[in-house]
Amino acid sequence: MSLIHILLFSLLNFIIGADSTKLEPVGADLLFVGDAMQHEGQLEQARLEGGGTSYDYKDCFPLLAPIVMEADYAVVNLEVPLGGGPTYRGYPCFSSPDSYAEALRDAGFDLFLTANNHCLDSGDKAARRTLDALDRIGVDHIGTYHNEADRDTLVPFVKDINGIKIGFLNYTYGTNGIQPRDGMEVAYIDKEKIRKEIAKTRKAGAEMICVTMHWGIEYVLHENQEQRNLADFLVGEGVDMIIGSHPHVIQPMKVVRNEKEKKDVLVVYSLGNLISNMKTTDTRGGALVKVRVEREPDGRPVFKNAAYDIFFAAKPQGRGTNYKVYPSADASKIPAGQQQHWKMFERNARKVFDECNVNVPSVTTVRSAQSKCGGE
Repeated sequence: MSLIHILLFSLLNFIIGADSTKLEPVGADLLFVGDAMQHEGQLEQARLEGGGTSYDYKDCFPLLAPIVMEADYAVVNLEVPLGGGPTYRGYPCFSSPDSYAEALRDAGFDLFLTANNHCLDSGDKAARRTLDALDRIGVDHIGTYHNEADRDTLVPFVKDINGIKIGFLNYTYGTNGIQPRDGMEVAYIDKEKIRKEIAKTRKAGAEMICVTMHWGIEYVLHENQEQRNLADFLVGEGVDMIIGSHPHVIQPMKVVRNEKEKKDVLVVYSLGNLISNMKTTDTRGGALVKVRVEREPDGRPVFKNAAYDIFFAAKPQGRGTNYKVYPSADASKIPAGQQQHWKMFERNARKVFDECNVNVPSVTTVRSAQSKCGGE
């Protein structure tokens, strides 16, 4: 081969290589889980594991952490205030130690949602302290604010994730009848306020918007009409992802079409509990949803696909063990005495997802479940 042919061949390879690089999808992987609870039994066990002088949660999430850390950005609903002690409480008015949030951070969670019905359980002082504690441990958080001016400054919250600017918003249906005082700001579900903050987030440069909603009816495995109506409203406002919490049980996940903007939108009605001391079958575990967003060849980032997995929160087996989250792949490691609870939880969750999910399959299958449920 002549020198000129070698040079031409090298140039062609360079051009092809450059073009193929441009065609590589630029995207980000997000992960969402549901309610991080902290009941009295969890507090007692964490204190026991801490030798009676601290609260130790290091054994709660080691099996889940590798999955969480695979994501570029992971989101959890922190459904307890961080009251600061010296004593802490479980249900009905929660107050948890900072080490609980630290354990969630160490498991890989990046964004903590604080707008939920328990955020004011220990009063405004604890609600504000929660924000300071989350700042201190170095995690992002949205949903509650020191005051209205703080909310105006911190909303919109836009995160650059692998070059894609995603805006996150968080709202709750209520706070168990406890009203914020002294200017404490909670992001309640208010359509006009939500509409304005979506517009503000977009104006601030968000290319995609994810709205996290604390909504629905507790312990009911399917969304209600109010949730559907709110989801329709959010889709109409042009958001890209809608992620729900509060029912403490899983609810369906659906990909719906925004025909006006010619894009798919992910709607997750409830991810259930991440970890808790609840006892009924459907509250013993929860789901995570993995979400892929990518930049299209025309430059527009879009929701690409989603898949779910389920997990189980096992209760401790005495001294030296703690509440522990077991992803489905590690189900064989669940203590023998709790295997039946896992199997019942799995059966019920799979039934809901198999029958009602729309284009959100399990991570273990490529099959997209077709909906057999009404209400859409």
